Amino acid sequence: MTIQQQPYGRIWNFSAGPAALPQPVLEQVRDELLNWHGAGMGIMEMSHRGKEFTAVIERTEADLRTLMGIPANYKVLFLQGGATQQFAQIPLNLLGSRSADYLVTGSWSKKAYKEAQQVAPQTGGRARLAGSTEAGGFTTLPAPADIDFDAQAAYFHLCTNETIHGVELFDDALLNAVPAGVPVVGDLSSHILSRPMDVSRYGLIYAGAQKNIGPSGITLVLVRDDLIGRAPASLPTVLDYKVMADNGSMLNTPPTFAIYIAGLVFQWMQGLGGVAAMEARNAEKARLLYAAIDASGGFYRNPVEKSVRSRMNVPFVLADAALDADFLAGAKAAGLAGLKGHKSVGGMRASLYNATPVEAVQALVAYMADFQARRG
Repeated sequence: MTIQQQPYGRIWNFSAGPAALPQPVLEQVRDELLNWHGAGMGIMEMSHRGKEFTAVIERTEADLRTLMGIPANYKVLFLQGGATQQFAQIPLNLLGSRSADYLVTGSWSKKAYKEAQQVAPQTGGRARLAGSTEAGGFTTLPAPADIDFDAQAAYFHLCTNETIHGVELFDDALLNAVPAGVPVVGDLSSHILSRPMDVSRYGLIYAGAQKNIGPSGITLVLVRDDLIGRAPASLPTVLDYKVMADNGSMLNTPPTFAIYIAGLVFQWMQGLGGVAAMEARNAEKARLLYAAIDASGGFYRNPVEKSVRSRMNVPFVLADAALDADFLAGAKAAGLAGLKGHKSVGGMRASLYNATPVEAVQALVAYMADFQARRG
């Protein structure tokens, strides 16, 4: 198969994260690396307390608020430690001596539940399993009637897009079923900013940056004001949402370079038409890939129920697993990277984040057809 040449010798990157960044953003970073806006130094060399970086982080937050329609009664925190740190930080801040409900629909929500179980004894609370799809291989989402909600829960936690298993929540019916007064905590790491979402449906949203926001290093937390200030006095200050909010995410030195790049990504998104434009692009990319899988006569197969197939993360397997190594080797030779499935499930996975253009998916679909013609 002929390799399509791209500028700078780049390849099509389908990695689940750290993931592809928009080329215009990378070019701007390159141009500003040594001398940011005439400051005589690069952004990563500046004091995070100086007026230059203060302007950067303030614009980054403002642009994010515009893109997501974040209400004024939510704090925007730029934290560190990844979504994995939030698995513990959330119960440490919100649980207290109460119980919290967890819905397990894939590897990441399972990890969040397990971490909460470990942390809960420190607060005198309890993490409770409200529902799980593990018995079915994490290929669907439960009906609201199948979830055992606790009307007195401190919060209800779910992952709205499972990166490994490729299951995405589109229907509001599940959120509508959460008992009134119970805050919803959502891990949106792998599809945040991929389509319009109503932030006000959540008490807290968290997301690692390295998929649709920017490079690794930032963890975004959007938290409603009434949920701040619940942490016990014994909690280290760097883990306390209120302390971090009161200090503008700068109690200590934040990941300044990653915040700067995230800001450029937000500007890039606005230039293309915002989150609604991202949704149209992402829907088309997902349509192309799922259509190729479904039309392969079983040579390729996606195990997820069609109504909850993720637009961001598309796992698929070959009918003959013995061909996996050849498929990946051929893909690499064709300039297609990051297609190996997660080690826990095997097979293949193509992540179609915002920065992945439709041309990348067209190249992948063409390669899949060519491979099937030769090896099917």
